[in-house]
Amino acid sequence: MNIDAEVMHRAAGVLLGLAAGDALGAGYEFGPALPLDAPVVMEGGGSFGWAPGQWTDDTDMAVAIALVAADGVDLRTREAKDRVVANWHRWVDQAIDVGIQTRGVLSRAGNTSAETVAAEAARLHEETGLTAGNGSLMRTAPVALAHLDDVDALVEAAASISELTHFDPEAGEACVLWCLAIRHAVLTGELDIRIGLEHLSADRAEVWSKRITVAEDSLPRAFTRNGWAVEAFQGAWSAITVAREDAVRPADHLRLGLEEAVRGGGDTDTVAAIAGSLLGAAHGASAVPGLWRRLLHGWPDLRGRDLVSLSARIVTAGAGDVTGWPVAEVQPYAVLTAPDEPVVHPVDDGVLLGGVRHLRALPDGVDAVVSLCRIGAGEAPAPGVGAADHVEVWLIDKDGPEDNPHLDFVLEDTAEVVAALRAEGRTVLVHCVQAYSRTPTMGALHAMRSAGLSSDAAIALMEEALPRCNPNPGFRAALRRLDRAGEVEVIGGPS
Repeated sequence: MNIDAEVMHRAAGVLLGLAAGDALGAGYEFGPALPLDAPVVMEGGGSFGWAPGQWTDDTDMAVAIALVAADGVDLRTREAKDRVVANWHRWVDQAIDVGIQTRGVLSRAGNTSAETVAAEAARLHEETGLTAGNGSLMRTAPVALAHLDDVDALVEAAASISELTHFDPEAGEACVLWCLAIRHAVLTGELDIRIGLEHLSADRAEVWSKRITVAEDSLPRAFTRNGWAVEAFQGAWSAITVAREDAVRPADHLRLGLEEAVRGGGDTDTVAAIAGSLLGAAHGASAVPGLWRRLLHGWPDLRGRDLVSLSARIVTAGAGDVTGWPVAEVQPYAVLTAPDEPVVHPVDDGVLLGGVRHLRALPDGVDAVVSLCRIGAGEAPAPGVGAADHVEVWLIDKDGPEDNPHLDFVLEDTAEVVAALRAEGRTVLVHCVQAYSRTPTMGALHAMRSAGLSSDAAIALMEEALPRCNPNPGFRAALRRLDRAGEVEVIGGPS
């Protein structure tokens, strides 16, 4: 299957969006619904004392599946399921939080095969009739990425991976519908939760169609039993639907949708994680706010960049794209003609402007990096820079709207990241490949935001500072759109 840049961007948003929702909701889990205008922040806490940005069992279990799928193993096979179950056992022994149903099935089955675990799930269902918890839906997103090219395989894999721990067919149906919606969003950029109804029997499709309509006519707080897969599904789709009406820009939809999911109360991390996987599929990795990406981390010692890498490896069967990203240890840029030394930003001497060569030989004193280009798997975090202080940005040096679908958002969002790092007293290297187009664009926006310059004045300043400065026409147009000279609140200045 041909994975072009647009599809890769959306695929890369799936696990990242899932983890962002999970970590955002972690501190609110089991709490009541919040007021409709209540702020929602990624500050951790909650019943398990999560660190800010730490994801929970929702993402942990998805990662266990993704690690297998990233090796190109068909998730329908016995080998794949055995490896997934082995990963879950490896995780559960050190997990902070595990769903009651999942822990029960895994512990009673013991550290054995997928077949044994599935048999234990079936036995639990026979005993209780209660195996439709939301635990399989929250982890299902990697299945969609693994079978983008084969709908029938996706349907089979989603149901069978769900059934490993959640025998109830309703949990499997929820996974099938959500995975098919993710697949459709990754391939087209469209949100259509009904796209998978044709893969259910007529009577079950009618049941789920009515449930979807109820979700669209309700607020997330209406689904008070969201520990059940059905209401978790409805709560997530309700949040996505509500937020779509409020989003001024498409990229805003992801953040607003996750906030709505959390305000619904109850199993907030799971509902937001479910919503995040689909919103990430529709809007792509660049719609996840940079200040959230800085914080994201979790089992097994991964960060947000690793989730992007996992997603990319899954959809390319582990090989990466034609440039070797994200598999290559060092991204193979052929010609590096950036200045010998990074340039000190003309209005803020705590920001250095450079190219990838400066990342590879980090100047003294730099303790934060903002990478505006793809870098190798072995190049982040840069030596001496904390993992949360090396922020990678999805920004393509092309001027077509299809290349950077959220360009204005990404530029403003990145400027906010730079400002936050500077407010913490960091010395920041901002770099692309050559310090030619992306770096001066961000340098100009930093001047606009920190010193109140117009876009024209800021670009002129960059042209004087960086001899090869030449932002592409799309970037220049974006700076003009973002120009708030005369009304901008100056948020910083020379240090």
